[in-house]
Amino acid sequence: MAITAALVKELRDATGAGMMDAKKALTETDGDMEAAIDWLRTKGLAKAAKKSGRTAAEGLVAVVVEGGKGVAVEVNAETDFVAKNAEFQDMVGQIAAAAVNVADLDALNGADLGGKTVADTLTDKIAKIGENMTLRRMAKIEGDTVVTYVHNAATVGMGKIGVLVAMKGGDEALGKQVAMHIAAVNPAALSEADMDPAVVEKEKQIQMDIARESGKPEQVIEKMIEGRMKKFVAESTLLSQQFVVNPDLTVGAAAAEAGAEITGFVRLEVGEGIVVEKEDFAAEVAKAAQG
Repeated sequence: MAITAALVKELRDATGAGMMDAKKALTETDGDMEAAIDWLRTKGLAKAAKKSGRTAAEGLVAVVVEGGKGVAVEVNAETDFVAKNAEFQDMVGQIAAAAVNVADLDALNGADLGGKTVADTLTDKIAKIGENMTLRRMAKIEGDTVVTYVHNAATVGMGKIGVLVAMKGGDEALGKQVAMHIAAVNPAALSEADMDPAVVEKEKQIQMDIARESGKPEQVIEKMIEGRMKKFVAESTLLSQQFVVNPDLTVGAAAAEAGAEITGFVRLEVGEGIVVEKEDFAAEVAKAAQG
């Protein structure tokens, strides 16, 4: 695969690595971006692997709670201008309300919205507003208490980041604080038991490769890995993270102190994981001239 300047720039932007290091990483991994980021981390050359937190699409996340059920829905549009449009916001709110009573995204697309399905409503809105729109994701949660938080709110109940927290015991004030923590820190899972084994194994392999680069004996490496993986799990899981409201306590300890148990959470961020290809303006003009 050809290693283009644009690919090198993308890797540099994602990791903070130098130009030659980024080019070498892509060459070594045959242009595979994910593998190149891991290669740079192994060599200690990646300052930050900002792989999936980039927001590359616009729209809104809406959150709704009815009784002990909560749902978060993401609807994307092409521009932030549309996300600020009252008509678009009204549609997103109606879709989120309909999502409370359905099981999954397919069922939501077929749900009734004032005599039309959600899918047909989106199609009509695309024709009217003139931008492509997609119903991308929904996530549900249940609990004795479900608390919501919206970050960068465009209007009530919807914005750029939507969070739901399910709890036993405690009060809404605690739930709101935990939800704000989740919005800011973006934990990967509730606890170690809930983590994706593939993610844990991949991190362990990366840490082993980094440790072996140091040339230390294998028994020393095993101790290093054990400590690093404990730290990785603690930093990645909600209940083990230092609570942003009180860093002297973990989130789990703070909840227990307040007589609560956090049983689950949902966090959706607009455009998370979507990559939009951007063409260099000069190249775009040149292409148009050739046409």
